[in-house]
Order: sequence, then C-alpha cells, then structure tokens
Amino acid sequence: MILLTGFEPFASSDFNPSIVIARHAEKILREQGHEAVAAELPCVFAQAPRVLHELITLHRPHVVLSLGLAQGREKLGMEKVAINLIDARIADNAGARPIDVPVLADGPAAYFSTLPLKAALQELGSENVEISYSAGTYVCNQIFYSLMHQSRTDPEIRAGFIHVPWVAAHEAQLLVHARAVAQIAVLALAGANEPRLSAGKED
Repeated sequence: MILLTGFEPFASSDFNPSIVIARHAEKILREQGHEAVAAELPCVFAQAPRVLHELITLHRPHVVLSLGLAQGREKLGMEKVAINLIDARIADNAGARPIDVPVLADGPAAYFSTLPLKAALQELGSENVEISYSAGTYVCNQIFYSLMHQSRTDPEIRAGFIHVPWVAAHEAQLLVHARAVAQIAVLALAGANEPRLSAGKED
C-alpha cells in the first residue's frame, strides 16, 4: 500500500498543486497495479499531524510520500531532513502562527527521510528532481517530522516528503510531476538501495 498526501490551498491561493499531483500519482500507480490512496491534509498546525496519523493507522501503508508546495523551486525537491522546529512566516488556514516552538516537545532534533532519494535522483535525472536539505519551518516540515516520528518504529515503512514547484492548473505539467512521484513511490516499494552518488551542496 502506498499513501500519498498533499495539502489544501493556503494563504491567498485557491489552488495547491501538491494535492492534485498526489491524486494523479495515485491514479498512475493504480493503473500499474499498485494499491495506492491519495488524501488531502489541512494546512493547519493543530490538525495536520492528527489527520496524517489517522490515515497511516487506517491504511497501514508500506510507503508514505507527503507532498507540499514550495513556490520558489523549479524541480521536485526530495527532502532529506525534517527538523524539530516550527517558525511560521505566515499564519496557517486557522490563523495560527507559532514561532520558535518544537514540532514535538520531547522529540529529537531531526529525522531523516527513509525514501531512496539517491536512487530516485539517478533514475529520474537531476534536471527533474533534486535532493533538498531544508524542508523549511512551516506545516510541510511539521508533517515531514511527524511522519518520520510515527514511522520510526516500523522498519518496513519507507517514508518522506517531497516539495513540488508551483504549477498552474494545467494537466500536462501536473502529470509530469505526478509520474515522477509515482516512480519514486515504486522505487521505495521495491526497496531500492542507495547508489554511491554525490548529491551534496556547498551552500
């Protein structure tokens, strides 16, 4: 079972490509014969982790890919590390704007993705995807951290977060990213090993 999540629209926008891409990826995976489900998360600090927890408890997935929007990026950003920090630049959809608070008061400083990021980079090419080392400090990072905290006790689950670039509501563009997300999910489901490939950054 593959669980894909995306976020509802937030701020002043009425469209969020992350949930649309997640739903397209679900369809692609089902057409390939995989069991998959896509679900929308609220862009609300007080609700999103609980909804994610309920989805994982309900579906018991082997792979979880959570998607979120990063407007300044041009490629799919496969996030490497989630940090135990919320520092909201803007308010969430409920009007909350927590500053300098932990995701979990008693949690470790960080968690790492368990997705085969370098295998995906090798498979999809650096012109399409990149490995990112900062998921920000907004609801995306909160969900990434919460996901890794929940999945830490089950070595069978491979999980992580992918930031999608801003894509307008054009099916062709959305499908390109959805196919890449589906391919990453399949690699994770197959237990792909990480190649010895440099993907570090100097900045």
